[in-house]
Amino acid sequence: MPLIPTLKDKIFLIWGANGWIAGHLEILLQSQCKTVHCTAVRMENREEVEEVLNRIRPTHVFNCAGCTGRPNVDWCEDNKQETIRSNAIGTLNLADCCYLRGIHLTVLATGCIYHYDAEHQPHGKPFVETDPANFGGSFYSYTKSRVEEIMSFYPQTLILRLRMPVSDDLHPRNFVTKIASYPRVVDIPNSNTILTDLLPCAVVLAESGETGVYNFTNPGVISHNEVLTLYKEIIDPSFTWQNFTVEEQAKVIKAQRSNCELDTTKLETKLKEYGMTVPEVHVAYRKCFERMKENLQREKMLT
Repeated sequence: MPLIPTLKDKIFLIWGANGWIAGHLEILLQSQCKTVHCTAVRMENREEVEEVLNRIRPTHVFNCAGCTGRPNVDWCEDNKQETIRSNAIGTLNLADCCYLRGIHLTVLATGCIYHYDAEHQPHGKPFVETDPANFGGSFYSYTKSRVEEIMSFYPQTLILRLRMPVSDDLHPRNFVTKIASYPRVVDIPNSNTILTDLLPCAVVLAESGETGVYNFTNPGVISHNEVLTLYKEIIDPSFTWQNFTVEEQAKVIKAQRSNCELDTTKLETKLKEYGMTVPEVHVAYRKCFERMKENLQREKMLT
């Protein structure tokens, strides 16, 4: 069975219409003059999934759907069955339906299946794609790690592990928007995904029929304080924040939080084959905030 149908024109279908990342991906594909459709059909509803796939007949599907919880992953702790339906049953159902039709599937997954341990420390040894998941402190991460392991048996699937995604605006789902709204934050280095840098790479990898698992972040790690320092410098000079310890944080959240560095060697090596590079995370953040500042100024002028 071919991984991609041998059609002259590629047709893209984004699952998770109206979602934050799905919206950015749709705009990107449209700017590249791609044929793109979006759907908000629940992935666990097999008949509806099959109807959409049979009607649109995509060559490539992007799964941007799934349950992360509102306002955060603590929601999943109290809604385990709904989380399972979305993140486990739904994700695997979509993968199976695409497999049976020879459709290439790109899953925007998560790297929040790891946590620093004795072997893996900040600025030390990062987690590579083949490392077994070692974090189940949140039910969200628990479901994601197990689904990824099963989903990897579908040969037409590309799994991209994002972490703490950031856009060039202050959307409520933006990692920067989140931590800037918290009264106190922990200060731990983490891998981050700057969407402006990584989403074009996702399109190229999908179009080229790449499969397997990739850590999908900017190279390197950046701490919360470093992010907020850049935010204060470029976006809001009046901004202030306070830190607290992981132990203090644990008292005000239901689920533990993943903190980790993902190795991007595999991703960088593959992207070189397509003449693409991804900027180091500190460089990427500065450029992101500069774009954000321009966007905010433009919006202010229009109001």
